[in-house]
Amino acid sequence: MIELIGLGLVAAVAWFWFDSLRAREAAMEAAKSACAADRVVLLDDTVALVTLRLRRAGRGTVRLLRVYRFEFTDTGDNRLEGSVTLLGAVLQTLYLEPHGAASWRRLE
Repeated sequence: MIELIGLGLVAAVAWFWFDSLRAREAAMEAAKSACAADRVVLLDDTVALVTLRLRRAGRGTVRLLRVYRFEFTDTGDNRLEGSVTLLGAVLQTLYLEPHGAASWRRLE
């Protein structure tokens, strides 16, 4: 019985690990796409997990809510923040701190 519980625990940890990798890849892709669309540079080429919690999704299912933060620059001299929120593997929100490149692009 103890072996079965141990095996279940190992399986749960493995699932969480692979699910986290998949979610991080989705967050990274969303951050890269947003930075490219706004003509800014994603710094350090990475996102960092800052929030992990359970949240109800559609039809009452429970999913993991993850919030990732990243930094980008519009001029090369500053570091601005952005965030990506995922519910499961689905993008919920993407935020880029206001910056000069976005307002300049709107003027074109």
